[in-house]
Amino acid sequence: MTEKDQSVNNTEEEVNSEENVETQNVDNSQDSVENTDNSEVKEDHLQEDSQEEVQAEDVDPKDEKIQELEKLANDNEEKYLRLYAEFENYKRRIQNENQINKTYQAQGVLTDILPSIDNIERALQIEGDDESFKSLQKGVQMVHESLLRALKDNGLEEIEAEGQEFDPNLHQAVVQDDNPDFKSGEITQELQKGYKLKDRVLRPSMVKVNQ
Repeated sequence: MTEKDQSVNNTEEEVNSEENVETQNVDNSQDSVENTDNSEVKEDHLQEDSQEEVQAEDVDPKDEKIQELEKLANDNEEKYLRLYAEFENYKRRIQNENQINKTYQAQGVLTDILPSIDNIERALQIEGDDESFKSLQKGVQMVHESLLRALKDNGLEEIEAEGQEFDPNLHQAVVQDDNPDFKSGEITQELQKGYKLKDRVLRPSMVKVNQ
């Protein structure tokens, strides 16, 4: 081997040696960077844990108790308001029922007495010339008027019928008539009186209706 060749080989070995050194330096630098990053991440986790521990230590047991009591008070207030509303609704319902009962408390008695009124009115339609009969008829008429006055004071009202437009809510049609003096649908004759208490029908009027 010549001196020239020996020199070339030496030069190549030096170049390779320098490249190896540079590669090792690069690897060491990367390892150092990774170690630094890992250290920073660990420090961040440690700081977060430390902050959470500090926050946990900052919570006062008294504050927790106050929060529990406030929640309990709010729940109880909600229950109270709901019960109060239900009670008010119940009270109004009872008041309405009492008012209705008071308004129509005479309904049962009035309904039971209507047949007696019918019988008195039929008796008054009987005619006679005898003085004793006329005297008796006048007494019956006075009783009838007195009874009707007392019943009207308790809310009894007669239902108007003859000449009125037929109303199925107030009248009961039992006969159909053909009378040119009345319009179609008008009542030509009342066969039995009808009565109502305030706005509640006790008995509809039995009528003839013009066709």
